[in-house]
Amino acid sequence: MYFWTIILYLLALIVVGAWRSRKVKTKADFMVAGRNVPSFVLLGTLLATWIGTGSIFGNAEKTYEVGVAALILPLAGVGGIAVLSAVAGRARRFEGFTVPDILEARYNKYARVFGTITVVTAYITIVSYQFRAGGAVLHLIYPALDPQVAVIIAAIFVIAYTALAGMSSVVYTDVVNGVLMTLGLIICLPVLMIKTHGFSGMRELVPADHFQFFGRLSGIEIIGLLLPAFLLVLGDANMYQRFFSARDEGTARRAVIWLVLGVAVVETVIILNAFFATGLHPHLKNPGHVILNAAFFDLPVFFGAIMLATIVAIVVSTADSYLLVPSTSVVNDIYMRFIKPDASDREIVLLSRVVVIVLGVLAYYLSTLDERFLAVALYAYTIYGAGITPALLAAFFWKRVSTPGALSSIVSGTVMTVVWKNYGLSITVPKALGFPQGTVVDAVIPAIIVSVVLLVVVSLATKPTPEKYERFAK
Repeated sequence: MYFWTIILYLLALIVVGAWRSRKVKTKADFMVAGRNVPSFVLLGTLLATWIGTGSIFGNAEKTYEVGVAALILPLAGVGGIAVLSAVAGRARRFEGFTVPDILEARYNKYARVFGTITVVTAYITIVSYQFRAGGAVLHLIYPALDPQVAVIIAAIFVIAYTALAGMSSVVYTDVVNGVLMTLGLIICLPVLMIKTHGFSGMRELVPADHFQFFGRLSGIEIIGLLLPAFLLVLGDANMYQRFFSARDEGTARRAVIWLVLGVAVVETVIILNAFFATGLHPHLKNPGHVILNAAFFDLPVFFGAIMLATIVAIVVSTADSYLLVPSTSVVNDIYMRFIKPDASDREIVLLSRVVVIVLGVLAYYLSTLDERFLAVALYAYTIYGAGITPALLAAFFWKRVSTPGALSSIVSGTVMTVVWKNYGLSITVPKALGFPQGTVVDAVIPAIIVSVVLLVVVSLATKPTPEKYERFAK
C-alpha cells in the first residue's frame, strides 16, 4: 500500500506536468506561470515551497537531539515571512522574472551576475539534499533498492517533472501538496501521541532534558539555528518568483499574510510529530529520519501511507521549486541578458528545460558528498541569506544604498560563508561572556556582519543612485 500510494501520487504529478506543458508557449508561462496565479493557489505554492526537507528532516533531526527546545525553530520562518509581507506587493509591481532582475534594476549588471552566482550555488545545494531525502523514502518502502539508486530515481523524477512545464505546473500541484502536507501532519500527530501515551508516557522514553525548553540551547546556538533561515526567507528567490507570478499586488500581499499562519502551524506540528516519534525510535543512526521511520514502522497502514505521501509531497514540492529558480536565473540573467537578448520564446523554453537537466545532474553529484540534513541546509541558507538578502532588502527600503555598497555586500557575504565553512575558520566564544566553554561561532554570524557592515559603510562612502529607488518605493 505504501509503494502504490506513492507511485500513484507521483504519476498524478507527471500527468499534471504533461498537461500543463501543453500550455507553456512563452517565457512568462514557464518562469512565472503567465503572471495569473490567484491568492489561494499562491498561498499553497508558497507554503509548499517553504515547508521542505529542511523542515521534515532537518528540524526533526534537531528535535531528536534537544526535544521541546526545538519549538523555537519555526520563529525563523514566521518572523521572516512577516517582514516579507511588506515587500510582496512592491515585488509584484516590479514585474521581473528573477531576483537578479531586481539587483540590476537597482544597482547594475555586475550585481545581476554576482547575484546569479549566489543563487545557483545556494539553490543547487538545497536541491541536493531534497534528492537524498526522496531516496530515503524510496529505500525505506523498498529495502531491496540500493540507497544510491533510490537517490538517482528521486533525482530523475524531480528533474523530469520540473523540466516539463516549469512554474506553470509547479504552482498548481503545490496547492495539492500544501493541503496534503498540512492535513497529513495534523491527522498523524494524535496517532503518535496515543502510541507513546502522550507527554506523560514520553517522560519514560526520552531523557529528562528533552522536556527542558529554556536553557537547553545557548544564545549563540539559537542565533546559529534561526538566523540562516530568517535571512533566506527574507530574500528567497522562490518567494519573489512566486510574487512575480501573482495576478496583482493585492494577491501577493494577501497570500503572504496568510502564509505566516500556515508556516507557524505546519512547522510546529512537524516538530511535535518528531518529538513523539523520538520516543518510539530513541536510538536511530540517522535522527533526521525519525518521522519517516515512525510512519513506516509504527503508524497503522492507512495513517502511515498518509504520512509517507506527505513526506514525498514536501520533498517534491521543495525540490522542483529550488531547481526551477537557478535554472530560470541562468537563462534569464546570463543567456538572455548577455548572450542572446533577442532569443525567441520557443528557444527560451527549450533552453530552460536543458538547464534544469544540467543543474539537476550537478545537484545529484552534490548529494553524494554529505549525509547530514540540517548542517547542509544551514550552509545553503547562509550562502544565500548573507550574500543576497541585505542588498535585496536595501533595494526596497534604503534610498541611500549605492551600487558599490551592494556589490561589496553580495560578494563578501558569499565568500565569508564559503571560506568559514570549508576552510576551518572558527572562533570560540570566551567563557567570560557567559557561554559554555567551547561554543563555536556559526558562519552565519561573521558572514552577515561583514555583509551588512560593508553594505552600509561602502554605500555611505560612495555616490548613491536615488533616482533608481523610485521604482521600488511605495
